[in-house]
Amino acid sequence: MDSSSTSPAGPPPSLVRALRKVLRPVVRVMLSQGITYPYLAELLKNLFVDVAESEFRLDNKPPTDSRISLMTGVHRKDVSRLRTDLQQATETVPDVVSLGAELVAVWLGTPRYLHEDGSPLPLARFASEGGELSFESLVVGVNSDIRSRVVLDEWLRLGVVHIDAANRVCLNAEAFVPSEGFDEKAYYFGHNLHDHAAAAASNLLGGKPPFLERSVQYDALSEASIAVLAKQSTDAAMKALLAVNKNALSLEQADAAHSTPRHRMTFGVYFYAEPVVADADATPTQASGATP
Repeated sequence: MDSSSTSPAGPPPSLVRALRKVLRPVVRVMLSQGITYPYLAELLKNLFVDVAESEFRLDNKPPTDSRISLMTGVHRKDVSRLRTDLQQATETVPDVVSLGAELVAVWLGTPRYLHEDGSPLPLARFASEGGELSFESLVVGVNSDIRSRVVLDEWLRLGVVHIDAANRVCLNAEAFVPSEGFDEKAYYFGHNLHDHAAAAASNLLGGKPPFLERSVQYDALSEASIAVLAKQSTDAAMKALLAVNKNALSLEQADAAHSTPRHRMTFGVYFYAEPVVADADATPTQASGATP
């Protein structure tokens, strides 16, 4: 990447307005969790150094401390300290997330676990009751080292599944987003927002080919109309997620036989609505309709 796109006069006002809008809900989360500005400033300092080191290399060589300091405005002594910290840092995915995501992908992507309309079947709790169509068999098929009862207890705690009147395990949502468990929700908050922002940032910076990133926006709707559109959006989104998940699972299983380099992907959807209020960060004109 080229670091010379910002003029001496400062960044484009349109970009500043966009960044204020993007950061506002994130700041609200931070304030609600007691994260203060000094803490955020240190976090951003670390992140500036990390991005400069990993994404702004020349001839694929790591930049010097002096160059990173020049690019980021972070003092050179801090750059050296932060680069050492980055080498020692590790990021881990919560066990319940990594296993859970794989289990849900198999549940939603394997025909024997699905109704004809593609929705997930309720599963008997034990193989002795349901054979292959059991929660126990589902878990064993993904990871035989973990007891299905342990997974079930955790999923009940998180609100991912519930037990119906017939003592069967039912998936509460067709995507793994826990309704309880802050650490698990925080993981998906970071993962999903990162990938959405990464796609948008790549498109803004002229990345080729552009990533899919589209939305429909209207700002003169009644509360009743919002409810109708929320239901329509959820139904359409879940159909798309189920279809992509099923195909991705099949392709990943086929790719396992080959030694080609691996890639990851995210296909996501969202719906948001709020009362219309005066917005100091809004652009002079806001049109309804679909984004180009």
